[in-house]
Amino acid sequence: MGELTFFLGLQIQQTEEGTFICQTKYAKELIQKFGMNIAKSIGTPMSPAKNLDKDEQVTPVNETKYRGMIGLLLHLIASQPNIMFGVCKCARFQSAPKESHFTAVKRIIRYLIGNVSHGLWYPRSNSFKLEGFSDADLAGDKEDRKSTSGTCQLLGKALISWNSKKQASVALSTIEVEYIAIGHSKMESQSSRLLN
Repeated sequence: MGELTFFLGLQIQQTEEGTFICQTKYAKELIQKFGMNIAKSIGTPMSPAKNLDKDEQVTPVNETKYRGMIGLLLHLIASQPNIMFGVCKCARFQSAPKESHFTAVKRIIRYLIGNVSHGLWYPRSNSFKLEGFSDADLAGDKEDRKSTSGTCQLLGKALISWNSKKQASVALSTIEVEYIAIGHSKMESQSSRLLN
């Protein structure tokens, strides 16, 4: 039967030191599909200066194309957690995307041009220490003042779980925001423990 090298679009490289999982082929096909293979690479998936909002005055774009781009990028998150926040942020505007949202999605794809071979590295290890990390912003969404929290879990030195989620309620203080983020991180850690 042989060594596993390709599974559900994931490229898998196994060595003595560990296992590397990536979606290089898929990322290149995605870039090609949207005609961005000659575009210049960019250093970050999102502009720190630009805040995405509903942007009612800007021209709407083709919803079907926008949703298709988001769907393809969501699949890529399986091996590239570095684009997850940006993709999830852009996914919030699928019902009525505007030109500014489309530009943000194209920026993520431009970021991928220089990072197509990024992936997840799982080193061989005897360490099974589960660690969780969380962070949140305070009222990061300018429209409804809700915060976004993110968590990640490591088993030894390997990233096994990550997420970014808009909080369901409006927090009144940074302590409350961080408390909610820690709660999400704890839930993720518990579900990761159940898998072991």
